[in-house]
Amino acid sequence: MPNSEQQLQQSGFKRLTNRYRMVIMNDHTYEEIVTFKLTRLSVYIVSCFVFILLVGLTTALISFTPLKYYIPGYGTQAERRELTRLKSRTDSLERTIRDKDAYWENVKNVLSGKAEMMLDTALITIPNLEQSPE
Repeated sequence: MPNSEQQLQQSGFKRLTNRYRMVIMNDHTYEEIVTFKLTRLSVYIVSCFVFILLVGLTTALISFTPLKYYIPGYGTQAERRELTRLKSRTDSLERTIRDKDAYWENVKNVLSGKAEMMLDTALITIPNLEQSPE
């Protein structure tokens, strides 16, 4: 039994390594223009290489050229710039609100007598109530 499996493997490998000749001829003069000696294994390897090369080139073409904007859901370059600008603006507004909330919480604590105002949260400009001499 192991002998037959071994023969099947050898015959499969032998089929992959059998040499074939591909000849391109002129139909009118029967002159050989090009002759190739091929095996099935070499055809498989070249086919895989060409497939991988085409997939890589297509991916690069889409990634590094404006063709990517034709992909549904990708958006235009102007939309992406606007989204980045809005995100930056939202972050700064959130920071400002957080600082003001901390400031007013400290003011409430000082007015109720619970704590003294912290210096690091008093970064928000407080109008000077004292009048300067004129």
